[in-house]
Amino acid sequence: MVSLRNLSRAAEKHGISQSAVSQQLAQLETLHKCQLVDRKKRPLELTSAGEVFYAAARDILERYDRLSSEIAGLTKPANRIRLAAIFSVGMHTLQPYVKRFMSRYPTVHLRVEYSSVGQIYDRLLRGDVDIGVVALAKKIRAIEVYPFERELLVLVCGPRHPLAGSGAVDIHQLQGIEFVAFEQGVPTRTWIDTILGQYNVAPRIILEFDNTETIKRAVEIGSGVSILPESTVRAELANGTLRALAFSNERFYRPTHIIVRKNKTLSQAGRYLLELLRKHEGESTE
Repeated sequence: MVSLRNLSRAAEKHGISQSAVSQQLAQLETLHKCQLVDRKKRPLELTSAGEVFYAAARDILERYDRLSSEIAGLTKPANRIRLAAIFSVGMHTLQPYVKRFMSRYPTVHLRVEYSSVGQIYDRLLRGDVDIGVVALAKKIRAIEVYPFERELLVLVCGPRHPLAGSGAVDIHQLQGIEFVAFEQGVPTRTWIDTILGQYNVAPRIILEFDNTETIKRAVEIGSGVSILPESTVRAELANGTLRALAFSNERFYRPTHIIVRKNKTLSQAGRYLLELLRKHEGESTE
């Protein structure tokens, strides 16, 4: 209800009637002898007492989730580690680390899963994943964030594109150019938009996708250019299906991060994997 700021929408979201939500709220207010919600305002707002109650309730739920996860962790086999990464990092940057881990712990089953950013955070908080790797991690109170590698960003185009023969490109050359972008809401899209905004450059976005692989396919067939981590296009560069150009203005990087839920108890192998990933924290993949 707090996030929706509306009783009827809160009831609909949880599959109960609005009167049931109202009754539960009234019972809480009666129990604590105070008003938790200011019903005169639209949208609804918490009172000062409501803010205190809401913060405490969230803390209790987070503590319960951690407790459930720790208990579940004690019953899971110690020889299994679940690592979830966004597709671009998992398929490219992460592979050397996986090989090193497997050479050290050949009997431990390391399950690497590729997921969306939102799914990684949700599963990490539920305890279904031990370690996550994402780009541009967001700050969440229940999650520890460690720097991973800084991925060099390059301009990517097809081999027949007018820019393909350039040794380097000035970022201002992207003004008005046909551009294949990440979808709005994807952290890398926000990061790239910020870089372009710093140079007052506005390409003409013609296509938007939520993952690197689809963007590469669109660029390959000549739909436009894009800005991607250099590590994600190495196979296409070797095959000659894409060209990658450095920027002459400055080097741009996409930060990636390791995320672990706070107070998470890792096995000896899990702690080794975490330290292995952290050894190169902040370095670029050049």
